Amino acid sequence: MTTVEKHARWYFGGIGSVGAACVTHPLDLLKVTLQTQQGKLSIIKLVPKIIREQGVLAFYNGLSASVLRQLTYSTTRFGAYELGKDFISTDTFGGKIALAGISGMIGGIFGTPADMINVRMQNDVKLAPELRRNYRCGLDGIVKVYQTEGFTKLFAGGTTATARGVFMTIGQIAFYDQIKSTLLATSYFHDNLITHFTASLMAGTIATTLTQPMDVLKTRSMNAKPGEYKGLWDIVLHTAKLGPLGFFKGYVPAFVRLGPQTILTFMFLEQLRLNFGYEKKTHNISTQ
Repeated sequence: MTTVEKHARWYFGGIGSVGAACVTHPLDLLKVTLQTQQGKLSIIKLVPKIIREQGVLAFYNGLSASVLRQLTYSTTRFGAYELGKDFISTDTFGGKIALAGISGMIGGIFGTPADMINVRMQNDVKLAPELRRNYRCGLDGIVKVYQTEGFTKLFAGGTTATARGVFMTIGQIAFYDQIKSTLLATSYFHDNLITHFTASLMAGTIATTLTQPMDVLKTRSMNAKPGEYKGLWDIVLHTAKLGPLGFFKGYVPAFVRLGPQTILTFMFLEQLRLNFGYEKKTHNISTQ
């Protein structure tokens, strides 16, 4: 039976991600601060410390870089996934994983410079005033890094950022796609907010678990001082000294941030799809 479905345009994922980032940025800042600190300060103690020393607005340090990151990283990976459906079949879960992995790799590469600036601007909160980089915005940070540290430094942590992008996109997009289609195959769910929320919440949990070890390594690499680590393996060994849980440092704030961020991203995306998407005749129910 032929049905007419609304499909997402390639840039809807980027718009949804920017909207979500604006809401969840304070949580992302807390996650980065916990991952890069040397002490054992808990999130309960960290929040009042930041407010006391820096003020409430400090929770939005690096917002411009976060938005820039979503415009590059998320727009690329969501766009590649949507456009890639014309070349790679997503009728099976394997096809969804393959396409999401490729899309995440592309997005990870394009998003690394803004991601690095995002990490640095957020980390400025816990540095002494004389040690802060004080980038005015995301673009200012990219220009200064290029001028003072060279072009290659813009891609510091690019290996782990790209690997993280692969697993993040699989966890978010492929699993969301699969979970949503599974829910819609039942008589209990329909293409509405309840289904979108349920599928995105489950996808956010999976994505956090898949990416946390690489997220820790990526954050340490991007925030490292020149010569602090010899390479990626040195960062792995340094993190391993903290024990197995060292690779999951900041998991709770990571989930608290990524869960809502994933939910909001797909809620925004789905509303854009339903209201501004394009119609396409198909014999199979599409998930987006």
